[in-house]
This record gives sequence, structure tokens and C-alpha cells, in this order.
Amino acid sequence: MSKASTFSAPKGVPDYVPPQSADFVAVRDGLLRAARLAGYGHVELPIFEDTGLFARGVGESTDVVSKEMYTFADRGDRSVTLRPEGTAGVIRAVIEHGLDRGQLPVKLAYSGPFFRYERPQAGRYRQLQQVGVEAIGVDDPALDAEVIATADAGFRSLGLEGFRLEITSLGDDTCRPQYRELLQDFLKALPLDEATRHRADINPLRVLDDKRPDVREMTADAPLMLDHLSESAKAHFDSVLAHLDALGVPYVINPRMVRGLDYYTKTTFEFVHDGLGAQSGIGGGGRYDGLMEQLGGQPVSGIGYGLGVDRTILALAAEGKSVAGEGRVQVFGVPMGAEAKTRLLVLAQQLRGAGVSVDLVFGDRGMKGAMKAADRSGARLALVVGERELDEGTVVVKQLSTGEQETVPLADVLARVGVLLGS
Repeated sequence: MSKASTFSAPKGVPDYVPPQSADFVAVRDGLLRAARLAGYGHVELPIFEDTGLFARGVGESTDVVSKEMYTFADRGDRSVTLRPEGTAGVIRAVIEHGLDRGQLPVKLAYSGPFFRYERPQAGRYRQLQQVGVEAIGVDDPALDAEVIATADAGFRSLGLEGFRLEITSLGDDTCRPQYRELLQDFLKALPLDEATRHRADINPLRVLDDKRPDVREMTADAPLMLDHLSESAKAHFDSVLAHLDALGVPYVINPRMVRGLDYYTKTTFEFVHDGLGAQSGIGGGGRYDGLMEQLGGQPVSGIGYGLGVDRTILALAAEGKSVAGEGRVQVFGVPMGAEAKTRLLVLAQQLRGAGVSVDLVFGDRGMKGAMKAADRSGARLALVVGERELDEGTVVVKQLSTGEQETVPLADVLARVGVLLGS
């Protein structure tokens, strides 16, 4: 009889298992905490949406829509798509639930998996994890700066240092049409292949984002949006930079930056970490002033970002850093015998109720094996109960880093553990 074959995770989808998963949780929660501190409320979004939402919201000319979406027909023969990004879904939710009819800006934060059918490589996954925020309803350069500063604070709260913020302006309706015509005239004179020429007709900015060396060489002297901003768009951008200066957020102006989504206008930015090689972006975002109206809502503006949890973990690793806690648990119970196990189960439950993380030995292990398990858990304290402790109504409390131990009356264990843990 042949052995049953085993299964593996889908190609390009990372698993996060202990102990590495502790870093995942710490990075995700750290980035979310920065958003919470800036007043962003939680929004939980569907994993899949109507395909038209992304086609209209993200842009038909983008690689995301044209090549990378996981799209399928459900049992009702409706075309649905696993979400490739978060902004379009948030805008849909804001419109559907009338959040834009209340106090503005609407400030929302979210986290979770997003899906893109890309060629997997280090830092580029088909299921990518992101933390994002959207601030909708107010066009204010100070809000742009606060959004960027919130992302910067999230990275810094994790101890990440070797990243830089690149920023530009993609203009608005007062200057983009003229610039688009100027850029298309420039591109028409180049010997581009048919697919690239088609892209230039739909959204010429996308051609400036082409990574092929021959195309980059041909477009080296292309006119740049930053040199053709209207007075109002330039004033907006200058104000954003002035606010960033006041907040002490360092940045580099990158006039050739083009984000991979069509909805961006005016302020556009990306956080880059050179320790990641080709996939150097760890997060980014921008303003999307026409998107809400495009999706059937009010003509109000918005700005947001998406930060890559996977890539932030890789960036921290490149800097030799981990943000996981000291250990899986703070306290580990070592029972010698069935009756001792019952006592420690009850004690563990009491400690957990007091906010202390606790695990203990299960199965029949000797003292040596049990203490090895305690060490591997990363706990600071071991609680040992044997026959003597059962008879005396005590618990041995051992500090695993020093080996120091003391015998504590059962009634005093919770208080003593709290003192030793500094809580």
C-alpha cells in the first residue's frame, strides 16, 4: 500500500509558524498600534469583492488588474476577485455604510491578506500581508503629512532604521491633462513595442514605471510631472513637505516615482529598504482625490497607505533585529504526578486570569525533560510541584535565567509571581 502524499502550502504563500510567527504578530500589531494612536478606527473587509470594484477602482491599465488578480465565477456565476489591495474595498464600505455623511475625515485602519498572482521571489508573495489606513473626506496637506508620519512612526516603533521615505506629487486635474498630453507626445516618438505603446495610450505614467533597461534608457529624458505642476498642486506639495519638516520626518524627493495603482493624485510616497534587494519597497501610498466619486460616492478626497508586514519582517532580519517577545510564555508549570498537574492547571488558570501567560508540561515526563521544556518555552519562571509541595501546600518558584528558587505558600504564588515579573 503506497504512502499517502503530503501537502504543501500553495506556491508563493508563506506560512508563519512558531517561533517566527511571534515576529509576524509583533510587526502587524506594532504597525496597527501606530494607526490606533493617530485615531484610526478598525474596519474589517471582505476577502473577495465584485470584480468590477477593482477593475474600476484600481485601473484597467495596471498590472494588478490586467495580469495579477485572482478572479473567478462563484456558484451564482458572479465574477468575484480576491482583494489585491485595500483602498477600493474601504471606499466601497464607506459609501455603502454612509460613513462619509458624518464627521470628516473618516479614519480607518485594517490588516490582513491580499492576493496577487505574481512570480514568487524573496519578498514578493501571492498572498501578501498588509496593514493599511485610509483618511477620507478632507483635502489638507497637514493630513497628508500626518498619514506619512504615522507610517514612519510605525516602522520606527519596531526598531527599523535603514529605510528611507521617497515622495513626489502626481499632480491633479489642474495640470495632469496637459502633462499627460506632453508625455504621450514624447512617448509616441520612441520605438516602443506594441504592448508598451498601448499602455502609453491608456496611462502614459505607467511607462515611466517600466523596469526593463531599454525602456528606462529611452525614457530617461521624459518630462516629469513634478516639473509641470500647476500653482495649486505645487502649493499643496510644498505644504506637505513643510509639515514633514516640522514633524522631523526625513524624506527624499523622487520625481520619477510611479505607484502601481492608477488612482493616485498629488502626494504619492514609498518607503524603501535597500536591505531587501530588488523588492525594496516596504510600504507606500498616496492621495486619491477622484476615487470615491469614481466608485459612486461623493466627490471627496482621500489619502492612505499599505505597509507590507512580510517585507517589514525581512527588513528587520536584514538589520539583524527581531521584535518578538522574550518567550512564548512568562511562566511554565512543572508537575510531578497527576495530582500536582491538577494543582498547576488550576494555578495556571488563575495566573492567566491575572494577565500572565502560562503553559505547563503535558504527558508523562521526568524532572529533567520537564525542565528542558520549561527552558525551551522562553519562560522567566518555572513553578514546580511534587509530593512534598502537595503535602505542604506550597509551590517552588524558580527563576530560569539564574537558577534561584524559593518555596512559596500556594495562597501567595500569584502575588509573588507578579513581583518577580515586575507587574
